[in-house]
Amino acid sequence: MAQRVVVTLYDDIDGSEATETIAFGVDGRTYEIDLNEANARKLRKALEPYVTAGRKRSRSGRAYRQTEVAPAPAAVRAWAQSNRMDVPARGRIPKKVYEAFAAAQ
Repeated sequence: MAQRVVVTLYDDIDGSEATETIAFGVDGRTYEIDLNEANARKLRKALEPYVTAGRKRSRSGRAYRQTEVAPAPAAVRAWAQSNRMDVPARGRIPKKVYEAFAAAQ
């Protein structure tokens, strides 16, 4: 016997048929909301200035940040390779490589 399951999403704002589920977060909590195209567009437009000004966060919850203490890994890796230092092509860059990079700056 075959079974067919149909899931219909309804817009959480106006009750019409929804076209997508949008995940967002505020104050350390994450939410999901089902919206139709028009309401999804309104939400994105309302959040646009905050998303543009904000910083992305890592999965650990810490903000991504490029500083003099923690420069871009790609730049450190390229510098280390050009200076014949042993550095993995992927993954964690050893602290001694970061220290040498900082000393060379």
